[in-house]
Amino acid sequence: MAWSGETAVVIERCHGLAGEIQIQRRGKEYEIIYNGVFLMATYNGASEKAVVREALKLVNPCEKGPLRILMGGLGVGYSLREALDWEEVGRVIVAEIEPAVIRWNREILGNVNKEALSDPRVGLVNCDFRKVLEEEAQAVMQDPARRYQLIVVDTDNGSSWLSLPSNAFFYQQGGLQLIKECLHPRGVACFWSSRREETFENQLKSWFRGVKFHTVPEKTGKAGAFYLAGKADA
Repeated sequence: MAWSGETAVVIERCHGLAGEIQIQRRGKEYEIIYNGVFLMATYNGASEKAVVREALKLVNPCEKGPLRILMGGLGVGYSLREALDWEEVGRVIVAEIEPAVIRWNREILGNVNKEALSDPRVGLVNCDFRKVLEEEAQAVMQDPARRYQLIVVDTDNGSSWLSLPSNAFFYQQGGLQLIKECLHPRGVACFWSSRREETFENQLKSWFRGVKFHTVPEKTGKAGAFYLAGKADA
């Protein structure tokens, strides 16, 4: 494997809005470390792409028109790139709390995600995903056409492996309720996770239907994973 046995070389380390963050290169691959916690790497792209691909296969909007997607977390841009590769997608709003991650996607990772942030369908919001969800839920109450066919939560390695303690909100009642309010009646919510988490899975089943857990083999030989949850029966 390209990174096996390679020493990590730190490209940049800085103080972000919510803690210390760094990007490092290991062979030909890149890794992002957040507050000392492994957050994302370019060699974990299979599951990052699959979570969007499999969710979009399930989306069956009642209303005609381009699909709207809301993403929490930019990472290395793999999930965003997958969404943009679908011609049915008309708009993708991405919330990313850390300016450094945005800059790295433009300056370092552009070749990895095929310059995803340059696509005119992308709306990038540099703030906490919770704030975006709260604002979107209010907007949807005024205009149901703003609902999303797909909402992706990729801020952590799962509900028990958080990049920030405050992110626990997304996996609990308050966060799940906001996500459901922002979804189209036939919409799908998806949550990237490094492993199966039964407590969260049970919580998810109390708010959504058709909850499924998926695993995807990565280059490392380990599996990435994600949950898909429908707002209504297909």
